[in-house]
Amino acid sequence: MGFARACSVALVGVEGVVVEVQADLEPGVAAFTLVGLPDKTLVESRDRVRAAVVNSGAAWPQKKLTVGLSPASVPKSGAGFDLAVAAAVLGAAEVVDPAVIADLVLIGELGLDGRVRPVPGILPAVLAAAEAGHRHVVVPEPCAAEAALVPDVAVLGVRTLRQLIAVLTDGEVPEEEPPDRAGPPGAVPAGLLLPGAGLGTGISPGRAGAGAEADLPDLADVAGQHAARRALEVAASGGHHLFLSGPPGAGKTMLAERIPGILPPLGRQESLEVTAVHSVAGILPPGDPLVLRPPYCAPHHSATMQSLVGGGAGVPRPGAVSLAHRGVLFLDEAAEFSAKALDALRQPLESGRVVIARAAGVVQLPARFLMVLAANPCPCGRHTAHGTGCECPPSVVRRYQARLSGPLLDRVDLRVEVEPVSRSDLLGGRGRGEATAAVAERVRAARERAAARLEGTPWRVNAEVPGHELRTRWPAAPGALAQAERELERGLLTARGLDRVLRVAWTVADLRGNDRPDALDAAVALELRTGIARGALLAPGAGS
Repeated sequence: MGFARACSVALVGVEGVVVEVQADLEPGVAAFTLVGLPDKTLVESRDRVRAAVVNSGAAWPQKKLTVGLSPASVPKSGAGFDLAVAAAVLGAAEVVDPAVIADLVLIGELGLDGRVRPVPGILPAVLAAAEAGHRHVVVPEPCAAEAALVPDVAVLGVRTLRQLIAVLTDGEVPEEEPPDRAGPPGAVPAGLLLPGAGLGTGISPGRAGAGAEADLPDLADVAGQHAARRALEVAASGGHHLFLSGPPGAGKTMLAERIPGILPPLGRQESLEVTAVHSVAGILPPGDPLVLRPPYCAPHHSATMQSLVGGGAGVPRPGAVSLAHRGVLFLDEAAEFSAKALDALRQPLESGRVVIARAAGVVQLPARFLMVLAANPCPCGRHTAHGTGCECPPSVVRRYQARLSGPLLDRVDLRVEVEPVSRSDLLGGRGRGEATAAVAERVRAARERAAARLEGTPWRVNAEVPGHELRTRWPAAPGALAQAERELERGLLTARGLDRVLRVAWTVADLRGNDRPDALDAAVALELRTGIARGALLAPGAGS
């Protein structure tokens, strides 16, 4: 009779749980039983592990074999347990010393020939192992750089099971051919990584520095749209959600695609959070284990509720709101999304996370993103405040605009009417605005002012600060909110809306370098909140 154990990690959302893989050999008819709440993929590991062990030159034990995954109450899925199961079986058969693998964490999928293949979720799995006190981890060689992002953990990257056996037995490590890896583990098809194509991040977030900035679209390419450009700057500075309404061809999509370029690079903790989500989703770009730029996710308007907020059969998977964590979620043609999918965004917009309940348990996924909605004003797209050019009946216009519910829009801080581009702006020189680099510098300075003010609090940008805290700890100048308070009494603003006006006013004050919001800052915030032009947004001194 032989017994051995090794460790692996089960992922529940983006959180990891260390799993003890126990192997027990007893005399009897040769059989392989796997217990511990495995899913279909994990049950199939019995055949993968047996073939991999035999093809790696080791003898398969001809006894009754039972492999248990503990704790048994945690759902376990995927092929990432293969390596740990193989090590535990070899330890029970005394091919390797059971004491050597007792506290070793092994993560990886095995091919039938013994090759070790990458699996999604390496970073959150290694983070969970480190938090549980494990200091030695074995992963597939292509994932070693991702695992090495976790401090104080010794990482061994292996190409084959044969190499792992040699390391564990102090033998000569054979030289194996490097793995042929054309893309990230478990990746979605390459087309989904293109801008606006759905689950991908759109603009590649894995790079930083001068080379990466050159790859981002330049804000100077947008002709005209001075009010919308100013709103973009405010949204990026404070993390405020933005709604762009206007006719087709006015530049709504161009504006949204340029927001990642003016956002500051991610901090270390933010990079780890985003990388963990993208690792679980299997969309980390090869050679870039750490996401350094804010992600950009633009799902198609036919996206389901599950693809937006996360879900799926078995253990829920991250949706678009989680893939856009610490970045931009762009919903183009927002009125064409299903009402059920849009209303599902209301909770993550407030809390910054998604809580998905399933029969197997509850999963919490991060979802702190900057949302940009873009929509036409009517089905034909030509409806304007002047009422020219539109052939849609008023009832059709109202019904089309009502597809974006009031509770959803109440959570959007900035609303901008994007006007058609004039001929002089499009063809003349005066329509060209500032480049991305100039706007990004002002956004960076504004965020630094906000970070200094919010130091020691759980909030990072103005959009995250509760209204009560702003009113009590950081009040605006006396009388600055008088006009907004009158709009509250008239019913044009809700209580949530007044708080959001105050948040935006603080962002405008940070952009202008004020110690606290004054009447002009509040007027700009109110104009951006209500979408009613009052002349404050383009007034002298209202911007930078």
